[in-house]
Amino acid sequence: MKENTNKKIVTRFAPSPTGFMHVGNLRTGLFAWLWARRNNGTFILRIEDTDKKREVEGSMEHIKKCLKWLGLNWDQGPDIGGPFEPYIQSERMEKLDIYKKYAEKLIEKGYAYADSKTEEELDILRKKAEEEKRPFLYREHRPENPPEWKHGIPLRFKVKELKRTTWHDVVRGELSAGPEALDDFIMIKSDRLPTYNFANIVDDIEMGITHVFRGQEFISSTPNYIAVYEALDAKQPQYVTAPPIMNEGGNKKMGKRDGAKDVLEYEKEGYLAETMINFLSFIGFNPGGEKEIFTPEELIKVFDLNKVQKSGAQWSDDKLDWMNKEHMKLLPEEERNQKILERLIGNQILRNEQKLKDIDLMSKLFPIIFDRISKWGDIDTLVSDGELQYFFSVPIYEKIMLSWKGSTEEENKKHLKYILEILEKAEIDNFESLEKIKSLIFDYATKEGRGNVLWPLRVALSGKEKSPDPFTLIYILGKDETINRINKATEL
Repeated sequence: MKENTNKKIVTRFAPSPTGFMHVGNLRTGLFAWLWARRNNGTFILRIEDTDKKREVEGSMEHIKKCLKWLGLNWDQGPDIGGPFEPYIQSERMEKLDIYKKYAEKLIEKGYAYADSKTEEELDILRKKAEEEKRPFLYREHRPENPPEWKHGIPLRFKVKELKRTTWHDVVRGELSAGPEALDDFIMIKSDRLPTYNFANIVDDIEMGITHVFRGQEFISSTPNYIAVYEALDAKQPQYVTAPPIMNEGGNKKMGKRDGAKDVLEYEKEGYLAETMINFLSFIGFNPGGEKEIFTPEELIKVFDLNKVQKSGAQWSDDKLDWMNKEHMKLLPEEERNQKILERLIGNQILRNEQKLKDIDLMSKLFPIIFDRISKWGDIDTLVSDGELQYFFSVPIYEKIMLSWKGSTEEENKKHLKYILEILEKAEIDNFESLEKIKSLIFDYATKEGRGNVLWPLRVALSGKEKSPDPFTLIYILGKDETINRINKATEL
């Protein structure tokens, strides 16, 4: 159901630039985008780059490319002479200093303190807690006389009240955690950069975020987030926890270390953007009913947070391929043919093939290729496996391949010569129809044994044990090329 509120819906996608974007991360952003679009709200892209040690060069551009490929356009951000750029946290700190403002407010209210402990001192305390088989809690080691907060010293949030925290998650319902979940976390590091846990709260407040979409790994941090909101007397957003994406076996969460691929790899492999949106949205969400193929516009209309599932959803390459083929079928035939041609021209093996310019040949070949692929990248596989080469050049094969279940050379030659005579006498218009081609040969093949006749004919034309049927091959190759290849086979 649609959000029943007069307040404008504002969602955000806030990835960190720490490497390639995988499908689990993107699916969270997709849900946020769908919910904003469903409610005529605002979708914000915000790059959380405050952890400079983990930042990977090029990641910011990569994040933008992923969203732009899928058409997940965002609505706000710095306008630098064109489309909006995403918000960048480090730039917001430099220009607005908003994190310092919120930090000082918490210091004034007694909810923050400076901590000068070194990492070595903290390691000693952690090891001691480990030896005593108890959890290490920063709040048990607060300085009695906190130093002045300045460059080189981190700032920690101070948990004032140890209590059980209860909150509502739109997907998971009522959740709670005991006081052990609360601890004095670092808000601003010694280098004056805010941590993710603090910066995302400040930005969410400043940007008026109404719904926070996230993975289940953030559930354990929620009590600390809530404590900060309460300390700031700020309205909390609604939490929407998306289910994890499990691997094909269903026994492990997909992640960067567990088989999840870079999102843009799917683009290189030739999947459609519409497919990825459809497929990813259906990993953890289903509007109900039998319909599975949805355009992005259709998904926006049916997306409902009440129908997002709690448990992990399993990935399936086979389902992705099936869904992509269904979306490919929705493309206009002219666009499909152009995509196939572009892939063939761009292939290293075929790029200089002059027959790619043969309009008559290609127009017959396009539907054959389309029938054998589920994504554009499958064309490269067909080429590398030699499954298309025989359409462009005379095949080379051993003469033993012409034999069908022990048939002799004389028998093979007899059948090929008979077909050759039929085809040579046939009018050219007979080669413009599959049915006419079939009518020339089929009766003879039925009389002599279809395998005995059609097997050597197939091999003569393709050089392959598996290929389109010989009638289709004749239709595509045309009269002259077909006769030429049968002649070469009889010479063997």
